[in-house]
Amino acid sequence: MVEQVFEFISNHYILVSAFVFLLVAFVINEGKLGGAAITPTNLVNLVNREGAVLVDIRDTKEYSSGHIAGAVSMPVSSIDARIGELESYKDKPVVLVCKMGQHASATGRKLKALGFENVRRLSGGMAEWTASSLPMVK
Repeated sequence: MVEQVFEFISNHYILVSAFVFLLVAFVINEGKLGGAAITPTNLVNLVNREGAVLVDIRDTKEYSSGHIAGAVSMPVSSIDARIGELESYKDKPVVLVCKMGQHASATGRKLKALGFENVRRLSGGMAEWTASSLPMVK
């Protein structure tokens, strides 16, 4: 089976190269639509220098177990109903925080569609924040 895959790749290298290129372009484009990724260190700088607003989109139980200081809890399940609470922050950077950085992209697209221009998402989510040994509020 593996030999057949390598034979296919060697016989159709142009087709495989085009597929890989399009796949990478798709992943990059999808990531940008939900907001640029930001590292935990850059997040700290953004909050301190530009007054970024942190929106924690994890469920209430996960938020209660530990969150970034100053983060607003707005679970993904209630984001549509509570989106009006963020209207006053349209002129500030909004950083979305989720568990591992996967759900923030979809929420970022919603915010961008509603006119939020400076939407970012924490790369790696709270898992990355915790791994970086940064402080959390419980």
